Amino acid sequence: MRIGIDFDNTIVSYDSLFYKVARERGAVPDGTPVNKVAVRNYLRQIGQEEIWTQMQGYVYGARMNEAICYPGVLDFIKKATNNGHELFIVSHKTKYPFLGVQYDLHEAAFSWVANHLHEAGVPLIEIDQVFFEPSKEAKLKRAGQIGCQVFIDDLPEILLSEHFPLTAQRILFDPEGNHSEKVLLGCKVIRSWFDFESCLPI
Repeated sequence: MRIGIDFDNTIVSYDSLFYKVARERGAVPDGTPVNKVAVRNYLRQIGQEEIWTQMQGYVYGARMNEAICYPGVLDFIKKATNNGHELFIVSHKTKYPFLGVQYDLHEAAFSWVANHLHEAGVPLIEIDQVFFEPSKEAKLKRAGQIGCQVFIDDLPEILLSEHFPLTAQRILFDPEGNHSEKVLLGCKVIRSWFDFESCLPI
């Protein structure tokens, strides 16, 4: 089975890193939840959208290697590949930030994959099975070209897009419980990587 997996906020968790960087810069007050969305919402509420945008480029570029996997990611990947499934990372990611220093975000993400998704130096997902596309449309096209039979993403808009591969099973990764299967027809909603076996025969 060919399984496509989104990258940002699906494989990689940025909650602690965004909080750390925001506190280093004095951008959020003490007591702000250790959560990427909480940092973003606070900066937007005080009219500092530009700081948030610049921070994204810095985190996804210069500090990318400090980001961590969601719990259970490595176990899932190892079990799926050991059982003969083909795994692909297919993500929408601009090559350079919209504001600030022009870090190569694709290079930083490929480096993260090489440094974090391995076991004893052996890649868990080969680099030629990792795709960072410049737009959501290109991401969905790539998933179709690969022939994904399952696709895992944190964004309902991707899974519900009219361009989503028709034959692929849709799985929404929603660790904070923001969505329900009742309103996402055709999608399975999973709260943790440890729960994927309940809907995938891996």
